[in-house]
Amino acid sequence: MIGSLALSLTIHLALLLLFAPLLQGVITKTKALFAGRVGAPLLQPYYDLARLMRKGFVFSRTTTWVFQAGPVVGLAVPLLASLLIPFGGLAAPISFEGDFILFVYLFALSRFFTATAALDTGSSFEGMGAAREVTFSCLAEPTMLFTLLVLARLSGGLSLNTLFGKHLLDAWHSEAGTSLGLILVCLFVVLLVENSRIPFDDPNTHLELTMIHEVMVLDHSGPAFGMILYGASLKMMVLGAIVVRLALPWQTGWWLSDALLFMAGLIAMAVFIGVIESIMARLRLPRVPQMLIGTSLLSIFALVLVLR
Repeated sequence: MIGSLALSLTIHLALLLLFAPLLQGVITKTKALFAGRVGAPLLQPYYDLARLMRKGFVFSRTTTWVFQAGPVVGLAVPLLASLLIPFGGLAAPISFEGDFILFVYLFALSRFFTATAALDTGSSFEGMGAAREVTFSCLAEPTMLFTLLVLARLSGGLSLNTLFGKHLLDAWHSEAGTSLGLILVCLFVVLLVENSRIPFDDPNTHLELTMIHEVMVLDHSGPAFGMILYGASLKMMVLGAIVVRLALPWQTGWWLSDALLFMAGLIAMAVFIGVIESIMARLRLPRVPQMLIGTSLLSIFALVLVLR
């Protein structure tokens, strides 16, 4: 029992830690190809992380321990959250009834520390970004909860292993397929807003009036900034694992083939994100809350359909 848990934990963490930065490289490469450029190498995120980890720390004298805790919590939370969700057909190492509530609010904890670290600098500019980040996330959380409630209704369980279990394939071919399609769209929207991607935010922008997530981490440097970038990569893979599992509910029962299917799904998702960022512009700020409220209503409608 202990040996099986240790093996599952090792495979889970190895997939997460080694594969997550590649998704950022796939997105960047896709955008470059759309623009007719060669672009940075696929492994550029790994090089950037290695470069940042070799640098030294620089902290403002106005900051406290909160500023230093932000990157650490931002890196630790995706690691903990990943242990609660299945990676494709690979079951989560840790599972208990109601763990989906913990999963959602672990990211709320990370967001709290990131926003507090931004406020700790005393900069009104970073405070503006923190206010926007918290506002948009508050609108995205109900969507996440309602989509998980839909899955809980269909599975009859309250753990993420059960919610994303073998029943999904049968559910797609039943009357619940419509609800699953709706929540798949909703979860993909949550993935984009939680990872500060277009059309909600542009991770490459440096325009003061449009920056949201990036403005909160402007004062971080060296290994602290590296932890933020690595944590962001882990967060994208963890939230993307939910989308991929819902879109590709097949599993073979052999861990290697299930892992390969899961990684192929993540790469396809990253390419799709790159395509979206290549053909769409960033939404105007007043439009973002409207779209997030719309996805919340859509997820509620999906819940109503399965409660009939």
